Amino acid sequence: MVVDSASDAEVDRLFHALADTTRRDILRRVLVVEQSVSGLARGYPMSVTAVQKHVAVLEEAGLVTKHKHGREQRVAGRPDALHGAQQLLSAYEQLWRERIDRMTDVLAEDDRGGTE
Repeated sequence: MVVDSASDAEVDRLFHALADTTRRDILRRVLVVEQSVSGLARGYPMSVTAVQKHVAVLEEAGLVTKHKHGREQRVAGRPDALHGAQQLLSAYEQLWRERIDRMTDVLAEDDRGGTE
């Protein structure tokens, strides 16, 4: 996922999912080890339903996968999706660095033009 290939909707879903503290913590936990939704819910002062909603946001953003294992809903992190987010952030960083370099060049030209 890079800036040019990611749709605005995909980027919005990704950053919306990562914007919430609970969702970031859920993601951190399931990147270490796959967990059940009910097991995740035990770690938060909220209902299983609320945790399911957080997991759904992460799943929609492609950061986790969810599958049934018997009666449990199991959640696993997707490190490759996190790598895609890192690539996206790196592309934005490069874009802004290039803009800053151009601004620096323009200001330097103004300084040289003003002193001659």
